[in-house]
Formats: sequence, structure tokens, C-alpha cells
Amino acid sequence: MSALTVSSDGFLLHGEPFRIISGAMHYFRIHPDQWTDRLRKARLMGLNTVETYVPWNAHQPDPDGPLVLDGFLDLPRYLSLARDEGLHVLLRPGPFICAEWDDGGLPSWLLAAPDIRLRSSDPRFTQAIDRYFDALLPELLPYMAAVGGPVIAVQVENEYGAYGDDTAYLKHLEQAFRTRGVEELLFTCDQANPEHLATGSLPGVLATATFGSRVDQNLAELRRHQPDGPLMCAEFWIGWFDHWGGPHHVRDAADAAADLDRLLSAGASVNIYMFHGGTNFGFTNGANHKYAYEPTVTSYDYDAALTECGDPGPKYHAFRDVIARHAPAPDGPVPAPAPKLPFTAVELDRRAALMAHVGRLAEPVRTEAPATMNDLGLHAGYALYRTTFDTAGDGLLHFTGGVGDRAQVFVDGAPVGVLERERHDETLPVRVPHPGATLEVLVENMGGVNYGPRIGAPKGLLGPVTFNGSPLHGWDCHPLPLDDLDAVPFAPSDASTAAEPAFHRGTFEVDAPADTFLALPGWTKGQAWINGFHLGRYWNRGPQHTLYVPAPVLRPGTNHLVVLELQATTATRAQLTDTAGLGPENTW
Repeated sequence: MSALTVSSDGFLLHGEPFRIISGAMHYFRIHPDQWTDRLRKARLMGLNTVETYVPWNAHQPDPDGPLVLDGFLDLPRYLSLARDEGLHVLLRPGPFICAEWDDGGLPSWLLAAPDIRLRSSDPRFTQAIDRYFDALLPELLPYMAAVGGPVIAVQVENEYGAYGDDTAYLKHLEQAFRTRGVEELLFTCDQANPEHLATGSLPGVLATATFGSRVDQNLAELRRHQPDGPLMCAEFWIGWFDHWGGPHHVRDAADAAADLDRLLSAGASVNIYMFHGGTNFGFTNGANHKYAYEPTVTSYDYDAALTECGDPGPKYHAFRDVIARHAPAPDGPVPAPAPKLPFTAVELDRRAALMAHVGRLAEPVRTEAPATMNDLGLHAGYALYRTTFDTAGDGLLHFTGGVGDRAQVFVDGAPVGVLERERHDETLPVRVPHPGATLEVLVENMGGVNYGPRIGAPKGLLGPVTFNGSPLHGWDCHPLPLDDLDAVPFAPSDASTAAEPAFHRGTFEVDAPADTFLALPGWTKGQAWINGFHLGRYWNRGPQHTLYVPAPVLRPGTNHLVVLELQATTATRAQLTDTAGLGPENTW
């Protein structure tokens, strides 16, 4: 029996009146050694609940392999820690999560199925969900509130009213939870307009709304849709996410706190999105694509109550004061900022050219026409494509269908241009010096679209490539997930070869590990790793200018930094600093 139930105007927990005051915090965006710290800070702000999505693509990267439930993905441990902190949990297992996460959490092996109808009653989709839930839910049942665990409610899908109207699909998900032993309260969430609420909700399942302002108007719309029961804002947006090349979005703390006060004064329950955003480490960021492709940055700071590195920000203090007017104040002082590493310069004095050593990283797949990354079985990273020209002269390279998502083009090793999906690029003028000249195309997957109809859009080279109208045949396709750099043969740096994509390596000393931020002035675009941990993507386009380095990634003594720089550079030095670089800002 569900521990959390609904009355005519609110929630009951174990039969007693209860208001959910929750904050979103995604375990998979936080180093697991920092979960306890972040959960403690949630309680000390006055929250009684935390919310998290569950990313299907991370937990089940292989449909035939075991479920991944360790490290960053040890959800049972995270739930145990929440319980130990005295916090309840709202669980949002999708299967679609959006979340500005790669492909909205849908696994690449599923997206590769021809003509599959995502987020629908397509049997191929629902059967895959059933197999996933068969593996996932038994691991989570011991953490349900019905048996003394912290999980008090489970979400069905995610803002489905903005996507489709397949009620049978939503009903299938509801039954998938119930038949696998989930007794807890089920809920849906949708943007607060009549159409979305109508198509995204289910009879007998609590409907909640998502919004960031116009509190009275949005609660009234939810009440019109659902005349009885609790009012809840399942995502109270207090900030926003950033795209490369755009501003860093911030929201005034006093403005957000005033709207939070309006929500709580109206008797509503709330889930603050985000309490703590964390980081899209590695290749996990998503993207939007409405009129143009817009990839999300590595930082998921979100201008949240806790900053990306877990320090209380202005909203933390403002929200704590507001919550204390509506709920018992927590025991304990406001947490202090965590220690930061002293400024450290890192000399990167060894390098290895990427394309010269690509054979050490991946065996080529030989194809007549270029294969997409999806066809190569590559769900993240880069692909290097090689072929030769039959003729020489000036002309146009045409990439049918464009590229997914950014392609650097080289002729006989010399860079000749860049094509980007966001600019809808398909052609590039080139000069071919002689017949048999080598064409190389390095394509970067900048992140899978996580919202709307373009989820699952293919990556890599998306069709035939022609030179002056004649197709180029015989391609070597190297999939480059870059998940193991041990084979990279570093040698002392040679500035004469610095114009090509290359790995750069250096070491630095640490006395006591502490949080820090990696700054790369003079570098342009690429990836960074410290001690083998993939920090994520950097790009001088901004608005993100540093990469967060969690203290647990560092170790006393010698540490190793590796940077993959994609563009020409004369830089040889990186910096570890105590301040995040996010800006310029756009306040809303």
C-alpha cells in the first residue's frame, strides 16, 4: 500500500498531512563521493524530499548486457543515503527524461531501430521498456516507502503532453509499474496549459504542472484540469540551462524566492528545479533542435540553489528563509563553501597527433559509402572518415544530408574547413592538389537531441560525399569513443605539428585534493581528462569557460591532465583556478 496518498486538497503520508518540499538533484551528474554532502545540504535548506530522473541509456547501454548500477549509477546507494539523511525521494524513471541529457535518456541501440515510433505504443518500444523495467524495478523495490524506503512517488513518463497523445502508451507505463510491484503514488507532469495537461495525464494518476513563474495563473490552470487533490509544481524552474554560443542564464534570487513563497502560501507542494544541477561529465550533454541544432554545455549549473561545485549560492539562502516560514526549520547552520585548490599552472609538454595514431584507438570499418556513427555502433564521441580523391583541382565537396554534428575537413593533412549542423552546412570549397590525395573528415557528436521530434537524429556523416558531383567511394571509418586513452603514444611536444587535432599531456602536484576548475586560455575546442576521469567538452565559444573538477577526481601527489585540442594552438599551459567561469549572463 502506498505510504503517500491524496486527500481532497493535499497529501497524506502514513495518514498524516504532508507537504512535499523537494529539490531536483540528479545522482548521475554528481560524483558519488559527494552525494552525502549534497543531500545534507538539501536537508539544511529545509527540503524534506529530493527528486531525481533515472537515465535509461546510462543504466542499460547494451540491451543484452547487465544493468549498470555502480559508480555514478549506483542508484540503490543514492536512495540509501537519502533515507539516512531523513529525506524522501521522488523518482522519475521515464523511460523518457529530457533533462538536457543525451537523447533524453533513450538508449542509442533503441533509437537505431528503423522507423521505431518513440514514446508510443509501438510494440518494439514498449517491449524494450518492459525488459528494462524487468531489470531495474526489482533493484528499486526495497527502497519504496511501502516497505520503509525513501521513495514516496514515481513519475509516469515526462511532460508527455508536449509530445504526443497516445493514452494507451501512458496506460502501459502505469501498468508496467503496478504489475512489477510499485505501490507508491504515481504522477504525471506537464506544462500548465490545457492541451498538455489533457494529453499528458491519466485518470486515477495525479497530475502535476511545470512552470517557473505566474504562480497563481498556473496553479489555477492545474486546478481547472484537476478539480480535487493536491496542487503541485513538479518542476519549479529557478534557472535555466545553457547552449554553446549563447548566454549563461541566471535568475534573480529574490524574484525566484518570491515565487516560491507564492507557491507555498497557496498550499501547493513543490519540486525546485534545480536544487543542485551538477555537471554533464564526459559526452552526456543533450541538445535542442527546433529551428537550428543547439548543443548544451558541459556545466549543468542551472543557476541553482547549490552551485555546480556544491556551494550554497544566493538562492540557497533566500529559499531557506522562505521555507522556514512554511515548514519547520532544519537543525544545523548554513553550510560553508567547500575548500578550493590553490591556483595551479599545468604545463602540457607532451603530445600525440590524433589522426596519425588513430589506428591505436580504433580499427577502421571499411565501407563503400561513409557509415553513420549509429551504423558504426558508436553512441558518443568522434568518428574519423578517410578516403582518397580520384581527380585533382578546385571544386566543391558536398556532404549529402549535412553532418552530425561538427566536421573538420582535411586534405593531405591540411585543414580546409569546418561544417556544422547548427548552420545547416553541406558544402565546402576545396583544392585537391593531386589525384590520390587523402580526404579526412573528423566528425564530433555534440550531444543527442533531448526534446521534441528529432530525438535519435543520426550522427556522423549522414549520406554520400561528392566532389564536383562525383561520389567518393571506399571509406575507412574509425569509431572513436575515447573511453580508453592508454594507447595514445605521447612524446615531447613539437610546435611544428601543432596545427592538427592532438592530445596534450601534463602533470601537476596536489597536496590536499579539493574542488577546482580547469581553465584553458589560448585553447579552442576539445575534451579534457584528469587522472583518466572525463571532465567533458570545452569550447572558447562560451558561455562556459572552465570545467568543474570534483575533489575526489584528484589525489595527493602527482596528477595527470590530458587535453584533446581539435584546432591549431600554440598554447602549452592550462590553469586550475578556484572560480567557475560562466558568462556573459542573461537574467530573466
